[in-house]
Amino acid sequence: MTLDPGLAARLKRTADGLVCAVAQQRGTGEVLMVAWMDDEALRRTLATRRATYWSRSRGEYWVKGETSGHTQRVHEVRLDCDGDTLLLVVDQEGPACHSGTRTCFDTDLLLSDG
Repeated sequence: MTLDPGLAARLKRTADGLVCAVAQQRGTGEVLMVAWMDDEALRRTLATRRATYWSRSRGEYWVKGETSGHTQRVHEVRLDCDGDTLLLVVDQEGPACHSGTRTCFDTDLLLSDG
């Protein structure tokens, strides 16, 4: 099975054939992490509702939580207006970040009004 051709035609990929994917917590809008998908990772995610990404460092697919147990159940997948970023609205089980924190964006605050 391949990715729907109409959807595939709308994707704007990097030179490596990847599209940026942002994972966001359902209900709160909290941004959890950013990863990469190719057509096959997106197809698998749409088919299974389990977030599947392409690991650039390992050169292989990975299902979020397959080894750690920190899974992402996908409720929505949205394509941005430019076709170069995907938004995955998920229910995150456990930490989203490989460092063990809830989100990959809770370490370095560079600017805040608070």
